[in-house]
Amino acid sequence: MVQKTERKIYTGIGLDFETGGLDCRECACTQVSLQAVRFDTWQVMERYEAYVAPYRRQEAGLPKKKVLRTRREQELAESMPMKYEQTALDYSGITMELLRSQGADIRMIAGNIIAFAGRNTLSKGNQCKPVLIGQNIAFDIGFLQQLMNYAGLIAEFEKTFAGTRDYYGNFQPHYIDTLHLGRLAFAADAEVTSYKLELIAPRLGVELDDAHDAAADVTATLDILGVYTSRLRNGESSAADMVRKKEKTREHFKI
Repeated sequence: MVQKTERKIYTGIGLDFETGGLDCRECACTQVSLQAVRFDTWQVMERYEAYVAPYRRQEAGLPKKKVLRTRREQELAESMPMKYEQTALDYSGITMELLRSQGADIRMIAGNIIAFAGRNTLSKGNQCKPVLIGQNIAFDIGFLQQLMNYAGLIAEFEKTFAGTRDYYGNFQPHYIDTLHLGRLAFAADAEVTSYKLELIAPRLGVELDDAHDAAADVTATLDILGVYTSRLRNGESSAADMVRKKEKTREHFKI
């Protein structure tokens, strides 16, 4: 009797951070949005969004410096606030007042992200752990690693997400970057000179209602990847079927 092989269900997690600057070693996370999607049906199974309450700097996860610090010096270093550059705040439309009033603690958010990924892992095996999806996703992964290190959940992070260890022994999550897919799709098009989300989206018939809001960016990113996926599977004519029309969820995160 031939034993049937269990069909694997692969999932991805769309990720986007709004931040207080570009350097994930010094700047704070201000907003995070996640959406879990099945690769077979392209169904969005769950969403998560949160503002991040202001927090202070830690040295967790950073390379050790050769200069030895006294305990007092280390305490002073870790008592410094994270950077919230005004340019970055203006770019996202997020204010410090909003973060203080609506932001959640980073430890709670990190735990919620781990639980979110666990709930949306639908098959057993390392190959079925969720893969991260984003536009220029390496930027967001740096802030995700900061968040997990600060919350003391790096071991749980490594167990939950798909990834491998690099040459230095550091865990690197697996990801799909729509920025690179955009370059593959439009590199021969002379009219396309930039691959920013807000420029590629309309070319593919994807709505982007509120650029630089984390939730809106994740929705558009998954819609863009859905169009590329449809073209790979069925050809360009049916690509529009993968673009999902959804109700806006922005009212929960008014600025």
